[in-house]
Amino acid sequence: MSKTRVHNLFVSADGYAAGEYVTLTEPIGKAAALFSRFDGRVIHGIQGADAPVTVDRALFALWGQGIGAEIMGRRKFGPQEGPWPDDGWQGWWGEEPPFLTPTFVLTHHPREAISFENGTSFSFIDASPHEALAMAQDAAGGLDVRLGGGPSSVREFLEADLVDFLHLAIVPVVLGAGVRFWDQLEGLHDRFEVETVSTASGLTHQLFNRRPRD
Repeated sequence: MSKTRVHNLFVSADGYAAGEYVTLTEPIGKAAALFSRFDGRVIHGIQGADAPVTVDRALFALWGQGIGAEIMGRRKFGPQEGPWPDDGWQGWWGEEPPFLTPTFVLTHHPREAISFENGTSFSFIDASPHEALAMAQDAAGGLDVRLGGGPSSVREFLEADLVDFLHLAIVPVVLGAGVRFWDQLEGLHDRFEVETVSTASGLTHQLFNRRPRD
């Protein structure tokens, strides 16, 4: 059965998972310290990566395994607000976005879909979490759907009880400001089995697996 998964969501020690704003030069605002221990070379698997196999990298590598589609919020795709400008923006990732699947961008403003040769496509949808997940599940062809963030989008899907697996990486930094992750998630731990693993890098990984629904 297809699952809805969140991977590699980095949260500071004081609960922030993104910066307060996004610009062309600062894709995550003033929150770059969240990614100081992230090795993006392994997101499609540890094979071929020129790096030792560690617990951190093994968990990072789950990001791409068994995924058939992604859902992301608009701020993950770009810094623009309001109606989309005619600026040719195709995301932060150039001609080879790492997703390799159909990707659904949540937005209230229509825009033509974009496709890339490596199998990544971006469709821009104005949809509720339930509607967006149904579209992504259909596109995923029986594989799992990844919720790619940002934290506000992930929180909406958690509030709607649509998440089956959540991987948080708690980073030992204090941001002091930004987008908080834990707000309005009271009782979350009652719905999930939670396993915690701390590693030599200083990260604390929290793996949330959804308990069976009634």
